[in-house]
Amino acid sequence: MNARPCSKATCRDEAVATLTYDYGDSMAVVGPLSMVVEPHGYDLCARHAESLSAPKGWQVVRHVVLGHDF
Repeated sequence: MNARPCSKATCRDEAVATLTYDYGDSMAVVGPLSMVVEPHGYDLCARHAESLSAPKGWQVVRHVVLGHDF
């Protein structure tokens, strides 16, 4: 299996995005799947990347490649 799985518990879908947190700026950043496994990142499938929400006072920043969905 070359594909990386979603980091969410019980989800077996293929990851298409990587989530990282910027605690200093209270941001959750979702972008295209990183080329390598990031030790402080979470790989997410399309469903979990699109439905991600952040705690009150935080913002979600989504970086996308034009012409591609998560």
